[in-house]
Order: sequence, then C-alpha cells, then structure tokens
Amino acid sequence: MKVKVRVIGLLAAMVLFVGCESKRHYFPEQIADVEMKLIRFDSAMLCVARATAREDIERLYKQYDGFMPYWVEDILGIPSYDTAYLATALPDFLEDTLYGFKHTNEVEQRVFADTRDIEKALGKAFGRVHWLYPDLPIPEVYLFISGFNASLLFIGEDMAIGGDMYLGSDYEYYNHVVNQYQKQTMRKECIAVDVVSAYLFRHLPYTSTKSRLIDNMLYRGKVMYILAQIFDDVPEYEVMGYTKEQWEWCEKYEEGIWKMMMDKRDLFKTESLVLTSYLNDGPFTAEISQDSPGRLGTWIGWRIIESYMNQHSEVTLQELAAEPDAERLLQESYYRP
Repeated sequence: MKVKVRVIGLLAAMVLFVGCESKRHYFPEQIADVEMKLIRFDSAMLCVARATAREDIERLYKQYDGFMPYWVEDILGIPSYDTAYLATALPDFLEDTLYGFKHTNEVEQRVFADTRDIEKALGKAFGRVHWLYPDLPIPEVYLFISGFNASLLFIGEDMAIGGDMYLGSDYEYYNHVVNQYQKQTMRKECIAVDVVSAYLFRHLPYTSTKSRLIDNMLYRGKVMYILAQIFDDVPEYEVMGYTKEQWEWCEKYEEGIWKMMMDKRDLFKTESLVLTSYLNDGPFTAEISQDSPGRLGTWIGWRIIESYMNQHSEVTLQELAAEPDAERLLQESYYRP
C-alpha cells in the first residue's frame, strides 16, 4: 500500500508539472504594440472660461469636430447647434458645486495628469487584438468628463473614456451616484481592460439563433477567455471585474453553483428574468445566493470555455470566437467542477 501511495503521489506531481508546462500561449513573444495616445478632450474642455465661452466653444467644435457635437448632445443633453445656450450651460456645468462637478473635474485632472500607463496597456492589448484580427479598426480613444453619466462611449469606430468614472473606489462623490458593488471597478487601473472588453463585445457579436442561458453564458465566456489571454499579466479576478475575495468565493463554491444550475434546469431557460439574474451586473446573483457576486453566469461560462480550450489544443482564439454551437462547446469541454 505504501508503494502504491508513493507512485500515485509521483503521478499526481507529474500531472501538475505537465499542466503548468502546457499552459497555452496564443501570441508570439514579439508583437508590435499599437501606438495609443489618449485624446485629451477633458483638459481642452476645462479651458472654457465664462468670459470667453463663445470663442472657446467654437474652438472645441473645430478641434474636436467628430466628438464635440456628440458630447454636447449625449452628455449635456443640449442640441449641438444651440451654441448660444451652450455658452451659458457649459460654464455652469464646469463650475457646479451642488453635484460636485467642479471638485470632481479638479480631481480628474490630478488623477490623469500622467496617462502613459493607460496608453502603454492599451498599446500592448490592441497590438494583440490586431494580431488576432488585422482587419478590425483600431480606435482612437478620447478622455472626457461625463458628469457621472458614462464610463465608456462609442463614437463611430472610436471610443471615449469618462475619466470622472475612474477616480478610485473610495472617491467620496461615488456614494451619491452609484451602488456599492459598482465602485470596485471605478479605478484608473481598470480602464484598459474595460476598453478592450467593450471593444471585443462589439466586434465579436452574439451570433447564436437561440436565446437560452447557456448560449449567452458561453458567448460571454468566450469573450472573457479571449480578454484574459490578451491581458495575461492581469489577475483573472481583475479581468472579470471581481475582487480577489469574490473570485475565491466562486472557486470555493464552483461545484455547488454548477449543481444548483443543473438541478434547476436553468441552462436551457430563455426567460428574461433568469438571464438577467445570471448575466447582468448586480450586488449578487439572485438565482444562486445573496452571498455570491453578480454575473455568475458569465463566470461559469468562462470556466466552461477554459475547460474546452484545455481539451482542444488545436483550436485557435479566432476559431473559438467563431463557434456558434453552445451545446457542442459544453459537451466537448468535459466540464466537471
């Protein structure tokens, strides 16, 4: 018996060793980064003075002709042609103390005084995106102030980051505008992952003809798996938008979560309330437990996809993204938590 135990232990160690050595690397070691330079609409906008508002606004329309009209209409809610009213409304917005915009704008400028870390992370990530999908457009990325209205925007093929939505989880004014569970990702360090995540979800669209939970789970799981490969130097819990404790909770109860989903036959349900519970952001996943984090459907979907890719070393990330058959992915994942 002692010999058997020692042999089994040796085999287990070999399996673990092989597993560590066989971690897949999808990208060549040398991939050129894409040059990314944030367009500082935020700083330019803050230069508008009440005394020279008309001239300053005219300058913004000329300098940011693609973004300024969009920002005026979508964020301020003012018709872009009404520059006379804007000449009063914009200084009021910039000088507001009731909602904390004036203070927030000052903090935003301090937090984003140096954006080289964001630009470097985006440059590396979009270099990998370009290697995967060379025909996809690389966006220009703006930094703007949203009045707590938006974290990310698409303007055609370009993207914009609401800097005032990434001032740190403990920023005082967030207590008045967002829920507690949302604050953990409202940090400057989360920007690059958020940008590329939104980009992937837009350019790798949901193609299934079915609207079952499993189809949605595995679609999101595929995108999260690809995102994690692009950001392979970022902890998985950060990629997911979880805290480390939330991720560890999921790992601890993974078997029970899966069993509950199977027992309730939730995987093939199409009811919007079920899909919303499992997939939408929230303080917890109501179908599972009030102790759980939100979006457990996405997390389990990611685990299934990870299991599938571990079983199929021949499958590329592009082939994974293009596979529409959720049942095939599930069956061939041999997922057994």
